[in-house]
Amino acid sequence: MSPDLDRERSLALAQRSFELMRDYCTCATPRAYAVWYTYVAGSQPLMNDAIKRLTTQNGTLTSADIDQLHDTYIDGRRLALEMDRVNSTLIAEVEGIMEMIDVSVRSTAQYGESLQAFTHDIANAATSRTRLREVVSTIIANTRDVTANNRTLEARMRESRNEIETLRETLEATRLESLTDPLTGLGNRKSFEEGLRREIDAGASHRPSSLIVLDIDYFKRFNDLYGHLTGDQVLRLVAIVMREHIGQKGATLARFGGEEFGIVLPEVDLATAREIAERVRTSVTGRELVKRSTGESLGKVTVSLGVAQQRPDDNAVSLLERADACLFAAKRAGRNRTIDEIQAAALPNVA
Repeated sequence: MSPDLDRERSLALAQRSFELMRDYCTCATPRAYAVWYTYVAGSQPLMNDAIKRLTTQNGTLTSADIDQLHDTYIDGRRLALEMDRVNSTLIAEVEGIMEMIDVSVRSTAQYGESLQAFTHDIANAATSRTRLREVVSTIIANTRDVTANNRTLEARMRESRNEIETLRETLEATRLESLTDPLTGLGNRKSFEEGLRREIDAGASHRPSSLIVLDIDYFKRFNDLYGHLTGDQVLRLVAIVMREHIGQKGATLARFGGEEFGIVLPEVDLATAREIAERVRTSVTGRELVKRSTGESLGKVTVSLGVAQQRPDDNAVSLLERADACLFAAKRAGRNRTIDEIQAAALPNVA
């Protein structure tokens, strides 16, 4: 494609992106533009499907939707590229080490062959003193060369060890970033799904685990009334409360949707999980929200929670579906409450 045609196409994509951002987005930010440009370009089909689903359900994309889409489908590519870069560097570093080892091995082998030849000369009674001096001098010189090569290899190995440790730390930081929701600091959807699968896989070897799903009541209305910055403050508040009340080792705390949170509790039964969920709910409800810019009281935020315990035949999908059914039951029952699967089964018209 010629530069002029490429420019015209980019401008056309940009124009269409602005139109869609105007018609379907509650915010006009660089992230929103990046999401819509990627949508129009068609380079992320899975993101396009997610956008169509959200706009069909809600008629618009909120700031939280934009953040989730950007972090999942666009910023995630940056993390993947960073991991590829680190992996390539690591491979090159290992190849360099192997080359140095090959050089050292060849040098040592040659040194050994020389010693065998010199041993034969020394053992020969006919060898003159002059030849013996030459042999000894050569052995000394060869020994110095091998020693120097080994020192070079040792220094290179130390440098490589430091470089590999730095790369390992970079890989770990990138991995953690790829699993973290940037707004709340909790795990993201990927982290939640991994934690859930991990507990399902481990269920046969220990006591069943439990799952809590949490949704902020009337969050869209709150966002529309007070703005997305205040909405972000609410999301952070819920995350803080979750951290305060969940200290189980190995628990997974995640924000896996716009205002949806999940808590995977290893080896925690249903009754205990319900108690934990209630502590989270009452703590959130007990906090009065204040608008930072004005000091204005915005009242209280409430949350609804559903709780389910892992069954022997569960997979990640079935356990999440039961917890979601409990959450929906809590919503239908009036919100600001916790319902577990035993309570949900006793309610009318609840599967």
